[in-house]
Amino acid sequence: MKQVKHHVYNLIVLDESGSMESIKAPTISGFNEVVETIRSVSAQFPEQQHFVSLVSFNGVGIKYIHWNEEVDRLNRINDKMYRPDASTPLLDALGASISRLEGELPKEHGYNVLVTILTDGEENASKEYTQAMINTMISRLKEQRWTFAYIGANHDVISAAARLSITNTLQFKPTAESMSDMFDKERQARTVLYQKVSNHYDKPDDIQYDLNYYSTDTTDDESEDSNT
Repeated sequence: MKQVKHHVYNLIVLDESGSMESIKAPTISGFNEVVETIRSVSAQFPEQQHFVSLVSFNGVGIKYIHWNEEVDRLNRINDKMYRPDASTPLLDALGASISRLEGELPKEHGYNVLVTILTDGEENASKEYTQAMINTMISRLKEQRWTFAYIGANHDVISAAARLSITNTLQFKPTAESMSDMFDKERQARTVLYQKVSNHYDKPDDIQYDLNYYSTDTTDDESEDSNT
């Protein structure tokens, strides 16, 4: 009988507002490197099956660039697929993408979800979802093997994340060098989480997956110091 693989859903919610234009190239490169990390880890842990969703957002709308695609079939993104413009409806992007993913997940409990937010500014344009609604949603899902991480620049990242019930944070400067360092930390943390999932494959509810996501490589304070 064929063994059923443990599903890992990777949701990346990416700011595509106008202020991201100055770091467009390293953002595209960083996402593509994250995909390669997920693909490599899939080979390292064959009992896991990884799916990737990339959702970008700005005042023009929310784009589902990739949605629940198996990582082995995922194509790299380019500058035609990611074009920064307009404002920052972060709450609407989170609410829409998280709700859609939760609604499509299998009914059984054999999966983990990792949600990563990357933005260079705070919310300023949402119409459908409020901060309280997103906080309640994330607080609930953190008890169900969902892990949330907030990566940001040009604002108080820790406070902005905390208002959404997110404690895993990285801060970076809007430069290619700082973003490269940030993506290195992100990939290391992601790999360690996948290892944790593998270690608890038979008893996935034994641990809290949302705790100390970025402390696997360095402390949160060190991460912030190195990127500010």
